[in-house]
Amino acid sequence: MQEESKRTAAVCAANYVKDGMIIGLGTGSTATFFIKKIGELVASGLSIHAVSTSEQSSILAKKMNIPLLPVDQVDHIDLTIDGADEVDPLFNGIKGGGGALLFEKIVARSSKQNIWIVDKSKLVSRLGRFPVPVEIVPFGYTHTLKKLEELQCKPVLRKTDDHFYLTDSKNYIADLHFNTIMNPEETEKLLSLIPGVVETGLFIGIAGMVIVGDGDQCKILQKPLS
Repeated sequence: MQEESKRTAAVCAANYVKDGMIIGLGTGSTATFFIKKIGELVASGLSIHAVSTSEQSSILAKKMNIPLLPVDQVDHIDLTIDGADEVDPLFNGIKGGGGALLFEKIVARSSKQNIWIVDKSKLVSRLGRFPVPVEIVPFGYTHTLKKLEELQCKPVLRKTDDHFYLTDSKNYIADLHFNTIMNPEETEKLLSLIPGVVETGLFIGIAGMVIVGDGDQCKILQKPLS
């Protein structure tokens, strides 16, 4: 059911991609469904170019024959479509479960429009149940973790196969267990001030639309007026 919901949201989001666009391709399980759908549309004649937020997404996009450009060779990005790990009612989000938060945020902040695609389980009343990924540099990482601990967030260094997980930019990821985040914007600022922190998985004020898949149905949510 969850996989079907992800696929539904991804297919719905593809309707917002138009000929001539430069689009940002997200990273993660839901974004994978979107990339595959765009590949099908390109095969049917859709004319677009894309920038990718990870090596993983780049490999899939090339396999689907989606024309890719380096992000530094485009002067704008029309639309980025990506998944999210949690979304609150104000469209604050947690992203980075797939390890691409730094590149995802660079592309998202460079985009005219951002759409998040999620299954309904990702909608929460308050952020924090899902750990907040924070990308940190390897140098002095033990000291960075101590500073993170002072925020009462129980940082856990991400590992794969008993080795420290490395991002595409060769940094580590600490997953922060807050349980509840009362003020996401303030929390993002505090995290960003810690030396050694490269980027946080708190995405504030970025998404303008969230497409929610629920089985074979999708619901379009527009960002509430502030």
